[in-house]
Amino acid sequence: MPLICAITETLLAYRKCFLYTICVTSLNWLVLIAWKGILMCCSVDLMHLGGQMTDLIYTEKELVQSLREYIKAEESKLAAVKSWANKLDALTRVSTADPEGYLAHPVNAYKLMKRLNTEWSELESLVLQNPADGFVSNMSVHRQYFPDEEDETGAAKALMRLQDTYQLDSEAFSKGKLPGVHSNAVLTVDDCFDMGKTAYNDADYYHAVLWLQQALKQLDDGEEAVVSKADILDYLSYSVYQMGDLPRAIELTRRLVAIDPSHQRAGGNLRYFEQLLMKQLREMNQDYQPPSEEPIQLGTYSRPKDHLPERESYEALCRGEGIQMTEARRSRLFCRYHDGKRNPRLLLKPVKEEDEWDSPHIVRYLDSLSDEEVEKIKELAKPRLARATVRDPKTGVLTTANYRVSKSAWLEGEEDPVIDRVNQRIEDITGLTVETAELLQKDEPDAFKRLGTGNRLATYLNYMSDVEAGGATVFPDFGAVIWPRKGTSVFWYNLFRSGEGDYRTRHAACPVLVGSKWVSNKWIHERGQEFRRPCGLTEVD
Repeated sequence: MPLICAITETLLAYRKCFLYTICVTSLNWLVLIAWKGILMCCSVDLMHLGGQMTDLIYTEKELVQSLREYIKAEESKLAAVKSWANKLDALTRVSTADPEGYLAHPVNAYKLMKRLNTEWSELESLVLQNPADGFVSNMSVHRQYFPDEEDETGAAKALMRLQDTYQLDSEAFSKGKLPGVHSNAVLTVDDCFDMGKTAYNDADYYHAVLWLQQALKQLDDGEEAVVSKADILDYLSYSVYQMGDLPRAIELTRRLVAIDPSHQRAGGNLRYFEQLLMKQLREMNQDYQPPSEEPIQLGTYSRPKDHLPERESYEALCRGEGIQMTEARRSRLFCRYHDGKRNPRLLLKPVKEEDEWDSPHIVRYLDSLSDEEVEKIKELAKPRLARATVRDPKTGVLTTANYRVSKSAWLEGEEDPVIDRVNQRIEDITGLTVETAELLQKDEPDAFKRLGTGNRLATYLNYMSDVEAGGATVFPDFGAVIWPRKGTSVFWYNLFRSGEGDYRTRHAACPVLVGSKWVSNKWIHERGQEFRRPCGLTEVD
């Protein structure tokens, strides 16, 4: 029976594969990078997606410089045209004051002929010059690397997922107030409106209401914006109606009608809302209650339930709530030196081992990756990122998914000695062979079946960065939270000794709220472990 395990920000069905890397960012962009024996995962903040997002920052800087050069060229051209205009204006004032007297002088007659035949042609050529050509050409070169509409939508939805996971109201985001952080990364009225519109277009009226209300609040507070109040009220009133709050929908629509009496939908919506409310009140034999005067905020409406039954407990653990670490359990956790059962490579330098959880047993190894090894793994992975896929639970076909806007790459173990060195270290520490952790092509749905290496026996997870906020690994079944610590690794078994799956080890990565997160993962399989981890006598041994 296959294991169920979870990675990234959602609990995903267990998929039989060897190793790949997942990167979860505060935008919930996932970066998968895999090679023989090493799984690497990177997760980064809003301004970064591995090396590629960083490249976009420098691309934008280059475009700004190009824009400034274009402005300078336009200003130079305009200054030259103004100089011509001033000179010709002075000449025409004199010539039109006494045309006959002006032309009586042969020099003036000659210069008039010359100006109209030559100089005006030069001026025409100057005006027709287009300093924008260089800027437009530069834009065209870089545009192929720009994010597209799907990327922008994914970024907006990722902010909403962060909002849900960490219970942050829209105002906190719009003012750059995240837990423990206050920055200048603010959202304008137009930004908030676009966030709300993204949710609206996806029929996500819960988030649409939160962001459109924030846009309206900032506009009412006097902030300037391109979007009109009528447009905000139009979307907001209908979203509130969809959330089932007819009294408030009516009040918002009345505000819209007052601002724009000729609005093509407002009048009809208002009559429909009022009739619907009266019908509901008659059916329930209730009197009309005016809408609440409290502003719409986080908690005003309930978030619709989704298909993930464990989402509530998962998100609570990500916030550090509901952790089942009792004093009795803590007393059973110890730290020790670990030599891999007297492994020759660990005898003189045993690793530091700390218990993270008692049952199922999860341990952390300290100083398991050096800074140099971390940087080399990142260096190898960054250039090879491409959109990642997941297995469709209905068809079994590998496809992209909107909850995993991810990048992936596959690297061979022979590409650099650091990979072999890390593989050997994992084998020494765990006592398990890594020979069955071979490369799996993600575009071959049946490749895993043909490999014949069994289910994932154990997980070895390297944390390759510290994280300022968020990014924990959580186990909803027993309420454990493992926080990232750079240079450390955690290890646990996914199967009992009997070969049955330990479903308690289903886990999920919390989205990174602030900072960046790089993780490398090694999934160790059953085959080859027969004498290294013998079978138990009962199903749950």
